[in-house]
Amino acid sequence: MKIHLYGLSTCPYCRMTKRYLDDHGITYDMTEVDLLDGDEKQAAIDEVKRLSNGTSFPVLVADDEVIVGFNKTKMADILGI
Repeated sequence: MKIHLYGLSTCPYCRMTKRYLDDHGITYDMTEVDLLDGDEKQAAIDEVKRLSNGTSFPVLVADDEVIVGFNKTKMADILGI
C-alpha cells in the first residue's frame, strides 16, 4: 500500500498523525507543504485541495483512500492496524 501524508511542519495534528504511523511501523512519504517554495508549494496546495475539497491538514492518502484530519479509527481501519 502506498501512503502519502500532506502536512504542515507547525501543525500538531500532522505531528500526531506522523507519530501514529511511526509508532505502528507504517512506511510513508510526506510533503510538508509550508516548507516548499514557489511552484512546488502551489502544486502541493492544489493537490491537497483536489483530495480534500479544502485546505485542512493533515491529508493522508492510502492508495485511493483519503483521510482528512487526525482520525485514528479511520487510519486503523484503512491501514489494517
